[in-house]
Amino acid sequence: MDLSTCTKIFAVLAIYICITGAVVKTNNNQDCPNCVDDSTAAANRWTMPLLKYGEKRYYLGIFFKANYYRATQYCRFHGMHLASINSQEENDKLEKYIKDFGLGHEHFWTSGTDLAQEGSFFWMSTGRPITFTNWNAGEPNNFQYENGEEENCMELWNRDGKGLKWNDSPCSFETYFVCEAHES
Repeated sequence: MDLSTCTKIFAVLAIYICITGAVVKTNNNQDCPNCVDDSTAAANRWTMPLLKYGEKRYYLGIFFKANYYRATQYCRFHGMHLASINSQEENDKLEKYIKDFGLGHEHFWTSGTDLAQEGSFFWMSTGRPITFTNWNAGEPNNFQYENGEEENCMELWNRDGKGLKWNDSPCSFETYFVCEAHES
C-alpha cells in the first residue's frame, strides 16, 4: 500500500470517528486524553489530537488542502470554526504546534477575512474585528491577480523565514487550515 492510499484511509477513519463520535479507549482518567496540553478539565468530545490553549482547542486540517470556503465548511461540519488568533502568545503557541508537526513551511487558513469591507479584517468565526495583528511585512496588500481575483482571506504563512505570520490570499487558494472549538 503506498503513502497516498494510507493517508486517504487515515483521513476517512478520522472523519468517521468525528462523525460517529467513536471514543478512543484510554487507561488514564484525564478529561481530555487527546489534547496536547491537558492541564485543565474539559468534556471529552474529541477523538482527534487537539492543541489546548485556554478555552480553545485547535485542530490542524492537514489531510487535504481546501479553499477558504471548503475549509470553513469542514470545520463547521465537525462542530468547529476556522481559527481566530487574539494575542501574540496564542499565535506563538499555534505556530509551535504547527512546526512540531513539521509543517512550518506550509500555508494555513484562519477565519480572518475582509470580504465584507475591503481593508477591514474581522474573524469570521466570531464576527469580531481583528485587534491583535501579526502580518508579514507589506501585508495585507490585497494583490489583484490577472483573473481579477483579490486577496480577501487570511492565512498563516512563513513567507520569509521569520515564522508563521499573516498574509491575505485569494479565498480560492487551496491550502491546509486550522479549526478551533471552545470548551462547552
